[in-house]
Amino acid sequence: MSDDELTPEERAEIERVHDVLADPAVWAEPPLDLQERVVAAITEEAGAARRTRRIRYSLLTAAAAVVVAVGLTVGWQATRDQPAQFAASLAGTRLAPDAVANVTLTKTHSGWRIELHASGLPRRSNGELYQAWLKSDTGLLVPVGTFNEGADVTLWSGVGPTTFPTLTVTKEVADGNQASSGQVVLSGHANES
Repeated sequence: MSDDELTPEERAEIERVHDVLADPAVWAEPPLDLQERVVAAITEEAGAARRTRRIRYSLLTAAAAVVVAVGLTVGWQATRDQPAQFAASLAGTRLAPDAVANVTLTKTHSGWRIELHASGLPRRSNGELYQAWLKSDTGLLVPVGTFNEGADVTLWSGVGPTTFPTLTVTKEVADGNQASSGQVVLSGHANES
């Protein structure tokens, strides 16, 4: 679920939990003898063994409840913060019929990291290169990077596959023209993994 899909109440609750977890006191390690000191102080005041036992169990129960609550909150936050990830299998076109690629798109704070592993594409050099693109359903293209050989490529994008779900790779020449050549060698569709 993205931040845009949260209700104001959910955002406020997340902020409250974030503020609590950001307090260094929550993470401070208590002294090892804290429990014994608390129980001893209560015992002195109460003066009765039966009452001391109830208090000790109450304190242990309360402490266990706090530990469980913090654990659930941290676990929930960690699960919530896991990055969105999409995958795509790209197939070669008539310009590169033997080419194939596997792509993983991972959402980060900086944008989308795109890891492409292709085979069947000949190396390009001397001003010839490959350009990767994300394309919207309306045909709008966003360039996400260039490379010479597709074995182990990392690209970056400021837009994601939810609105730009199609990935293409084109043959390009470093000629100053920033538009796509239209010579698509790989194409595929990203799906949430």
